[in-house]
Amino acid sequence: MENFTHCIPTEYHFGKGAIDCLGDCLARYGSRVLLVYGGGSIKRTGLYDTIIGICNDKALTVTELSGVEPNPQIATVRKGIALCHSESIDVILSVGGGSTIDCCKAIAAGYYYKGDPWDMALAGGCQDRSLPLVDVMTLAATGSEFDADAVISNSMTSQKLDGTYRCPDVSICDPTYTFSVPASQTAAGSADIMSHICEQYFSRVFDSDLSEAIGEGILRSVIKNLPKALSDPSDYSARANLMWDSSIACSGIPAYGKIPTLWPCHAMEHELSGFYNITHGVGLAILTPRWMRFVLKKDTSVTPRFVKFARNVWGLDGDDDEALAREGIEALEDFFSSVNLPSTLTELGIGDEHFLDMANDLKEVTGGLENDYVPLTIDDIVAIYTACL
Repeated sequence: MENFTHCIPTEYHFGKGAIDCLGDCLARYGSRVLLVYGGGSIKRTGLYDTIIGICNDKALTVTELSGVEPNPQIATVRKGIALCHSESIDVILSVGGGSTIDCCKAIAAGYYYKGDPWDMALAGGCQDRSLPLVDVMTLAATGSEFDADAVISNSMTSQKLDGTYRCPDVSICDPTYTFSVPASQTAAGSADIMSHICEQYFSRVFDSDLSEAIGEGILRSVIKNLPKALSDPSDYSARANLMWDSSIACSGIPAYGKIPTLWPCHAMEHELSGFYNITHGVGLAILTPRWMRFVLKKDTSVTPRFVKFARNVWGLDGDDDEALAREGIEALEDFFSSVNLPSTLTELGIGDEHFLDMANDLKEVTGGLENDYVPLTIDDIVAIYTACL
């Protein structure tokens, strides 16, 4: 096993009624709150009224920033930072999914950053100092409630940058708040969860038994519970398992003891959604099986890893390792199709006109994928994009 350091400083409240602690959690940081949310679904579900009532009961002053985009834009981050300064904000409250939390992480760090926040994003984020951040989750997907990462986009440059900021101070995760999430978003969020595990699971180190079991267990949990949540959106058990899967999948725990990878599918998808503004989980569902097939063909020494994936995740069996490895990839692709996720970029109206631009930009932003689990050149990345058409 490789060495690792465990540090997840987030105070995590999970389950029905977990929001009851929100007032005390906010008040410990001050009285002036920046409430940040997306397109307004929290008003339709009544969650907004609940939160405003809690803040009023604690005599908290609330300033609002609404309209956070599905791929949060640097322009919105700038607005949030300006509001924090003009309204003397003490604590930021994120209500929504991963995009809202990511935006808030950048706002919280950008409040103290000396310079434009896009320069902060280009530099890989900032962990020096941040405003306190509390979040109420309404979607099981990114795991941003339990990690320090945030992804910020810039529509002016067609870039989408992953950076390291600081973990939320408090995360409140009530699965009942995910009941109203549309089927398409539930499926895309679950594809994101599965991709988080796959990015960590495909490692050259096999002997971190607990991490292996956690990763495989989360994948099996999503495979079991996503169809249940789609069939009955109010199935508490299914929603609760998906929400906990989400938090742990991106916490770093499933990678403990393994050699770190460069998360190639995420790197490639960030270029896709940076250029085309598509849903992150949809892009990952299309890319991940294609990446798997490409690396399996390019380097057959990884076959045992794919065999383990097929056996332990999908319950497949057989004596032909090469065939079994391919069947595991097909099982993943079939699962994504069964929950009505798009299977090609063509379905999204995306052609090959920017594939080389995206591959070159990935190289410029991340340094490339030539030192990953299976090394990928620019030509390899273009070939994977092309296979997605």
